Amino acid sequence: MTVRTRALEGLAAGAVGTTALNAVTYLDMAVRGRAASEAPKEAVETLADRAGVSVPGDHDERDNRIAGLGPLLGLGTGLAVGLGIGVLTAAVKAPAGRAGACVVALGAAAAALAASDAPMAALGISDPREWEPADWAADIVPHLAYGAATAAVLLTLRRARR
Repeated sequence: MTVRTRALEGLAAGAVGTTALNAVTYLDMAVRGRAASEAPKEAVETLADRAGVSVPGDHDERDNRIAGLGPLLGLGTGLAVGLGIGVLTAAVKAPAGRAGACVVALGAAAAALAASDAPMAALGISDPREWEPADWAADIVPHLAYGAATAAVLLTLRRARR
């Protein structure tokens, strides 16, 4: 099996994982009545400022662009982590069966959590050391959904190919 095929499997799995993460996040927002996080928009603004690039448009148009670019950063993160997991699981022999699925799922969840939270901390947008338990739950639970969905798709594709 080629690296390209394994990478494409990882991208597909990452896309499903990202959808699961978003669904759990939106469900949490609906159930608890909480607002969407401002962190993705702040990341776009901070990255644009640091790159010396301005997001074009008048006030409303610019805000709308930033509101659209923020979730695209998350989608890119989910796809990139899925791609990495796809390639990595091809190179590393995980335990078979449910144990292997759990290892892949937890690895994907941890990688996605780190890939989203570490840049936010590095940019000074969020400091996980100051989070309340509810903040951690709102972050960890969707990432666990990402990991479970990503692993399920990736391992299903691998089994179907055999």
